[in-house]
Amino acid sequence: MATEKERGIEANNQEFSRYEQVNKQQSYQLTEKEGKDQFDDEFVIKTCDMRLLSGSESDKKQFVNDLGEAMEQIGFVILEGHGIDTSIYKEGEQKVSELFEKIPLQERMQFKAKRFGSVNQGYFPLKETTIIHPDLVEGWVFCRRAFDFGQEGYKQSDYWPDGDYESFFRKMVVEHEALFLPIMQSILSYLGCDPHLYDKKLSKTNFGFRLNYYPPMEESDIASGAGRMLGHEDVDLFTILPAQSVDGLQVLNRKNMKWIHLHPPEGSIIINTGDYMQRITNDRLPSTTHRVSKPKNASYGKPRITFPTAVYVWEDEILEVLPCCGEPKYEPIRAEEFHTRITSKYYGDEYAK
Repeated sequence: MATEKERGIEANNQEFSRYEQVNKQQSYQLTEKEGKDQFDDEFVIKTCDMRLLSGSESDKKQFVNDLGEAMEQIGFVILEGHGIDTSIYKEGEQKVSELFEKIPLQERMQFKAKRFGSVNQGYFPLKETTIIHPDLVEGWVFCRRAFDFGQEGYKQSDYWPDGDYESFFRKMVVEHEALFLPIMQSILSYLGCDPHLYDKKLSKTNFGFRLNYYPPMEESDIASGAGRMLGHEDVDLFTILPAQSVDGLQVLNRKNMKWIHLHPPEGSIIINTGDYMQRITNDRLPSTTHRVSKPKNASYGKPRITFPTAVYVWEDEILEVLPCCGEPKYEPIRAEEFHTRITSKYYGDEYAK
């Protein structure tokens, strides 16, 4: 008899709908099915230039509208002009390779993931990132608590096998953190809210910084039917994902239920909205489905490396529908309760708060 994880290769997302805390009517297979899934080769995900924010009032308005319209239409946008020196991403790929290829599995397992507040933080072995699908990826998640920001009692060795990794990736986190407020303020402006409504909540807020290492694929992986990462929606306000050269990222267009192959330009950053955002915007900005499938450009022999930053609020914050988004469909809820109810589908029912 197939295990739940093995069966997950054939599973549909609606089988796990009882865990969702926002309205998700879309129905899709967790992994790509050759010859069955439909693809949208005409839809173009919008590119927005953050340099407009330092321009005239009309420039700022154009950025706000471009970002907001893309978020409302598809929940994904490609960001250029973000001001981050992208050499940090090239060096970051080397660091991730070292972390997963040179540090022995036995040592990595000493940091196996466990819950810290809302976040399941730590190392996830290959095929064990969830309990419902054998993802062909290893992961390592770090929330704010894992970085040395001068907090009392902090011990680097509690989270990192080597302090050099902490100091390097802390630089990347700081670069991404500088984008939190401009992005959120622009979204709030687009919705007609006070653009500073979340300034305090997102100042030194919690996040999930994830290192993903998708190893080169072997024939057995290709034949298994598993995907590199199952179809899902992020559980956050929005995610910051630097572009990666090895393809595989697919985005679901809810309007026609076709998948979009996303090929962002080198040096760009992908932004997508998550469940927190759908909840507080009363379903106006969707938490959009995406997955990582097998590459199509003969790059099976290359690892795929990504380092997304999921933007959260702290556990005690209350998620409630924004005052500019109409009659609330959702009751206010504590962030930790909201977060852990959803992610119980990945980690087991006992994970819920």
